[in-house]
Amino acid sequence: MAAYARRTARKLTQQDLLYESLRRAILDGDIGEGTRLASSRALAEQLDIARNSVLYAYERLVEEGFVTATRHGSIVNAVTHGDAALQAHAARASEGGPLLSRRVRELPPRRGSPGGVTALRPGVPALDAFPFVQWRTSVERAMRRLRASDMSYGDSAGHPALRQAIAQYVRVSRGVRCQPEQVFITDGTQSSLDLCARLFADQGERVWIENPGYLGARVAMLAAGLQLVPVSVDATGMAPSAADWRDAPPRLVYLTPSHQYPLGSVLSLERRLVLIEHARACGAWIIEDDYDSELRHGGPPLPSIQGLADDTPVVYLGTFSKTIFPALRIGFMVVPQGVAQQVAKAVGALWRQGRVAEQMALAEFIESGRFARHLRRMRKLYEQRRDGLVAAIERHLAGIVTVSADAGGMHLTVRLDVPLCDIDVSEAAHAHGLNLSPLSAYCLPGPDIARYNGFLLGYAEAPPGVADTLMATLARVVRAMLGGAG
Repeated sequence: MAAYARRTARKLTQQDLLYESLRRAILDGDIGEGTRLASSRALAEQLDIARNSVLYAYERLVEEGFVTATRHGSIVNAVTHGDAALQAHAARASEGGPLLSRRVRELPPRRGSPGGVTALRPGVPALDAFPFVQWRTSVERAMRRLRASDMSYGDSAGHPALRQAIAQYVRVSRGVRCQPEQVFITDGTQSSLDLCARLFADQGERVWIENPGYLGARVAMLAAGLQLVPVSVDATGMAPSAADWRDAPPRLVYLTPSHQYPLGSVLSLERRLVLIEHARACGAWIIEDDYDSELRHGGPPLPSIQGLADDTPVVYLGTFSKTIFPALRIGFMVVPQGVAQQVAKAVGALWRQGRVAEQMALAEFIESGRFARHLRRMRKLYEQRRDGLVAAIERHLAGIVTVSADAGGMHLTVRLDVPLCDIDVSEAAHAHGLNLSPLSAYCLPGPDIARYNGFLLGYAEAPPGVADTLMATLARVVRAMLGGAG
C-alpha cells in the first residue's frame, strides 16, 4: 500500500489516496476477510497524515460495503475476487510464501532510531565509557581456553560457567533465590519474553501489562496470541484493583518493578507482597523484568520480587545489553526450581546455543570483579549526565516541560506543558537531529493515553555540554511550533 501511495501521491488528496489504496488492497486480497484495520489514530501516525483523512477513507469503505464498523474496530468484509486478484495472490505466494498470520501482521511497530538519528535515544549505554581493554582481556582469555568440543552445539540452557556466574551475581546483588540450573541464557530480554509467552501461557489467555509500558513486551505477548489487559501505573508502580483480580484474573503478569519503563517509578514493597499473594491464589506467573535495577542512583539496588519468599511464582529476567553493550546479545531468565527441568527440556527442543567464547568471556568478566567495578563507575557517570540534562532542561525549557521524578537508569521522562502533541513534536525534532520517544506511544488506546503527553529522553550518550546543545535545539523547535500554532 505504501508503494502505491508513493506512485500516486501527486494525483490524489491524502484522503482519496488512502481510500483508493485500501480499496485496491481489499479487492486484490492483500487485506483479507475478517482483518481488523488499524485504528484511525495509529494509521494516521504511521502514514504521517491527518486523522480526519483516515476517518474519511474508513467511512467511504463502510458506505460501499468493503468494511463493517464494530465496537472492536473496522473489520474487512468478504469480497469476491476476480482472476486478476487470484493471479496476484499466486504471484505473491511464489515470491514470498504464505502471508504471515493475522496476529503477526497486527503487531505494533518497534520504535528504533529514525533515519539514523541517535541523540537522546533511551536504552543505549555510554559506549564511550565502556572498558574495552578489560573486556578484550576477558575475550582473549576465553579464546585461549576454547577446546574443540566447545565449537560444537552448546548446552541449550547456556554455558555452565556463565550460568554459575549469573546465579552467584543475582543472589548477592539482587537477593534472587536460585541455583545455576535455574538460570537460562537467552539472546536478550526480548528473547526471554518470547520464551515466557510460549512456555507459561496458552493462546488466548490473559496477560496483564503495565500501561504505559515496554513495547517489546506487547510485541512478544501479541505474537504468542495472548490477550493484553492494560493495568494503570501510578507513583508506586502497577496498580491493579481487587476487581481486576476478581473479574479478569491473568495467566501472566508482566512488570518492571525496580524501575518502571517508561515512567521510572518503583513498585512498593506492599504491592510486591500483595502481587505474590494474588498470583499464587489464581495460578498466575509473574514475569519480573528487572529493568535498569543495577543503575539505581542514590542508593543500592532494591531486592527482587523473586527473592521475597520461597517458591514465588516469578520468572526473573535480566540482560547485559544496558550494563555491557547491546551488540553482545546476552540476557538470562531465572525460573522457579519446580519447573527448571521442564523448561530445560522445552528450551532444548526450541533452540541451540552459540557464542561460546562470548559467554565464557562474560563469565570471567563477572567473576573477576570487573563487572561490579564497571557498574559502580557507570552509576556515577549516569547520575552526572542526568543532572546535566536536568540543568539544561531548566535553562532552556522552563515552562515548556516538567521533569518526572526518577530513581535511576539511563533516561528520564518529561511532560509537555504546552498545547502540542508529543508525536508532532517528535517528528519536527527529528529533522533537527533529535530522537525523541513520545510517551503516548507506550500506552494502549484508552483513557490513560490522554494523561501521557511527553517524552523519554536518554542521557547516557549525552555529556553535560552535549545535553545543553540538544535542549537548546529542542526549545527552538517547540517555540517555532507554538508560534506557528498561534
